[in-house]
This record gives sequence, C-alpha cells and structure tokens, in this order.
Amino acid sequence: MDIRRIKGIIAPIITPIKENEDVDEKGFRRLLNHCVESGLDAVFVAGSNGETMSLTQEQRNRAIKIALDEIGGKIPVLCGVMDTSTRRVIDNIKALEQMGGEVAVITPAFYIRNSCQQEVVRHFEEVANKTNLKIMIYNIPLFTQVNITPEIVMELSKIENIIGLKDSSGSIIQFQKCLSYFRDTGFKVFQGITEISGVSILMGADGMVPVLAPLFPEIFKKLYRVAAAKDIKRTILMQDIVSRVNKILSMALNATSAAKYAISLLGFSSKQVTLPCEPLTEEEEAMISEFVKSIKDKYDLFLNPEEEIKIV
Repeated sequence: MDIRRIKGIIAPIITPIKENEDVDEKGFRRLLNHCVESGLDAVFVAGSNGETMSLTQEQRNRAIKIALDEIGGKIPVLCGVMDTSTRRVIDNIKALEQMGGEVAVITPAFYIRNSCQQEVVRHFEEVANKTNLKIMIYNIPLFTQVNITPEIVMELSKIENIIGLKDSSGSIIQFQKCLSYFRDTGFKVFQGITEISGVSILMGADGMVPVLAPLFPEIFKKLYRVAAAKDIKRTILMQDIVSRVNKILSMALNATSAAKYAISLLGFSSKQVTLPCEPLTEEEEAMISEFVKSIKDKYDLFLNPEEEIKIV
C-alpha cells in the first residue's frame, strides 16, 4: 500500500452485532459502503470504538475480513490487532496477513504491569520483526494504562515498517513534539481526540479519527479541509461545531452505546452493544435522536458557518 493514501478522515468504525454478539455482516457491509460513498478517507476496524476486546477472536477476525473484502482497495483499511501480550499480537498479525490486510494498528500490551518504556519498545520491535505489514502505533493510555512518550515514538519510527501514530493521549504538548519531529518525513501522525483535531491539523497532523464520522461525514470533512488549508477562522468555527456534535458521546453512561445508537439512526445497523456495556435508557435514546435531528435540520448551515450556530 502507498502510505500516502492514509490521510484525512479515518472512521474508527463500530462493529454492528446481532443479539448473540456475532457480527451483523449485512449491516456491517452497508455501513462500510456508506463510509466509502460519503467520501471518508479510510476506516479503522477492530479498534476501541469497534469493541474489539469485547468480541471473541473469531468475531474480531470476522469483522476485519468483512471490511477487507468489502472496501479493501477502495480506501485504506487499518486493522486493530492489539492484545495483552506480544505473542498474542503476533498471532493476530499472522491471521491478518492471511486475510490480506496491509496495515496493523497496535497498542502497547495491556493488563500486564508495564514497568518502563523499554517494554513498549521491546513489544513493537518484536512484532515488527515478525511481519512485513505496515504498523501504526496507537497511543491510548486511558485503556492501556501506559503512555507512549514522544521520545519512544521517535525511537520506534526508525523501524522500517512502523509508518505512523494515532495519538489518543489528549496531550497537545506531546502531540506537538511528534509533529515537529516528523514534519516532512512521511511518518504519519493522526489526532485521536476529536476536540483538538482542528488545531492539530493546523499544526500539520495528517488527519483525525472521529467516532461519529459516518453519521456526519461532511461536517468532519469540512473541518479537515479548512484546517489543512490553514484557514484559521473557518477552522475555529468548524471545530466549535464538531465539538458540540461530539456531545452525543456524553449523552449516556457508556459512550460506545451512545455512538452505536446514534449511528444506528442511519438505518444500516442496530444499536446492539456487547456485554457488559450499559444500554441506553428510553430517555437517553430520545435525547440523542432529538439532538441528531437538530443537527440534520441545520446541516447546510453547519457546512458554511459564518456566525455562531446554536445546537439544541
């Protein structure tokens, strides 16, 4: 794969499931094609938003295989292979190779008691030595309990098949250090926190990874375009809209449940989440539905914001 294609808006796609928690293949294929038709630049399957660690390994691999078969070649498909040990990740990568995947997204090993950054280095080095696939570093300390420092990212970037970073640490200081170091190198740097994506792209980030991209693709694409063009005024306006749209994720106790319900309103997939995720109450569903409707009613205005627009 030409890694120059990995840029812009990457949708961290949900995994539609049935009541028995098997992957809903029909619904997933429809949602994936919607992402392509909406002009999103790539998808990230089997990530945090895809409930990857709540699925069985069989169902995780099934989701990845469906995504590769349905849209592989049309847009890049980044595949999550994160796990609790180096050996497990290597096993996951070998399965991904057999499925025809090209880009693997990897976090540090989690649940173990990471005692130093050198364990992170050892993990990525060992995995990278066992595959020719392209590898994206995924820093998400909220879930892994270990933060990958910019210095470690810089060290890992020397490995030929490690090609980029998705940073969900929320630290703009760390992110800026990485942007400064990797400027004009070809190494990809993506912002995983939607609320600071606009400023990150202004500073040179390759793109963003917003959970709700399939629901409001044009809004997120517009933010990326104006920020990449260094249009500060419109970036500020679009970031304000995007941040308020993102409030959907806090309208329920469980953000995944909120995201799945909101995206289910497209009509492609159900709101079903994996156990033990807290399902939405009727009141939460009504609130999200009303909020989504208020956005859609003003959609054209949001794409051409010249003054503050109120969202109910």
